[in-house]
Amino acid sequence: MQRHFHDELNLVKQKILKLSSLVEDMVAQAVASLVDRDSRLAEETIDWDAKVDTLEVEIDEDCITLLALHQPAAGDLRFITTAMKINSDLERMADQAVNISERALVLNEEPQLKPYIDIPIMSQLSQRMLRDSLDAFVRKDAALARQVIESDNRVDGLKDQVFRELLTFMMEDPRTIPRAIQLILVSRHLERIADHATNIAEMVVFLVEGKDIRHTSAPPRA
Repeated sequence: MQRHFHDELNLVKQKILKLSSLVEDMVAQAVASLVDRDSRLAEETIDWDAKVDTLEVEIDEDCITLLALHQPAAGDLRFITTAMKINSDLERMADQAVNISERALVLNEEPQLKPYIDIPIMSQLSQRMLRDSLDAFVRKDAALARQVIESDNRVDGLKDQVFRELLTFMMEDPRTIPRAIQLILVSRHLERIADHATNIAEMVVFLVEGKDIRHTSAPPRA
């Protein structure tokens, strides 16, 4: 019975990794649809959201079944509750990728306002944070999780940089305002993706150490 239970736990882990890979692809593709001005790619990314939603529901149902049938305690209970929260954050990341794709569909119909430099960097950083947070989850690596949390400041800084640059465009030429606002929204969506990766990393610290470090200005170090 115990072996069967841990096989089911491992299956949940594998499904979360599958969901994470899908979400990472969506983020990369959404930004590529903007940078490459490829609206077909944006529409494909939006369509993928249904797969994410289906898998999210499946993972939640698996976790609820494990809680109901096995009534796990201690570490196993922390694993299941962490998995459910990670599942939710991944689904919200996918929603942000959809939002970026929708912004791309609008922007691709207009002349490009400026070269896209900081936004692709934000995307790469956010994707790395996602990968590292899931690696930390699989390896139960609290140190790596804390590195993810610290990386969030760089994404926030880039978002502020994008805003300042676009504000200059808008002040110099009001005709740029609609396009600039769309790009500001893209940067905010990427910043939210990084925030969700940070949430996952914080839950990994909870999983490994039993410490809830959410809502703290300076997460404690091990």
